[in-house]
Amino acid sequence: MISHWLKALWALFLLASVAQAQFNFFEQMFGGNQGQERQQQNQNSPSDSSRYQNAWGQSKCSHYLCPGTLACVHFPHHCPCPHPNVEEKVELGEGSSICVSRSGFKKGEAARKIELARKGAL
Repeated sequence: MISHWLKALWALFLLASVAQAQFNFFEQMFGGNQGQERQQQNQNSPSDSSRYQNAWGQSKCSHYLCPGTLACVHFPHHCPCPHPNVEEKVELGEGSSICVSRSGFKKGEAARKIELARKGAL
């Protein structure tokens, strides 16, 4: 009877050790949660603005330095959008402009919606 329990205990131990070995293999192979957390920490930018301030301080511009892109332009409303592939620049008049997400709209649609909102029609 004891021999039967020992065999069952031995089989259970063997099964647990094989499962643990497989788990360790896959954890090492795919980095595990700790590897992902370390990788995400390495990818995150600091929460302060020191990198931006350093880039601003090193920029050379004799006209107007755009705050969003650090582009040097003659007038503030000439500043490009930071993400031109997904943003549309809309001139508001009086030398000001904004960048608005296209959100799948066709070209000019964002400007039309802003104008409707300014008139109170939207």
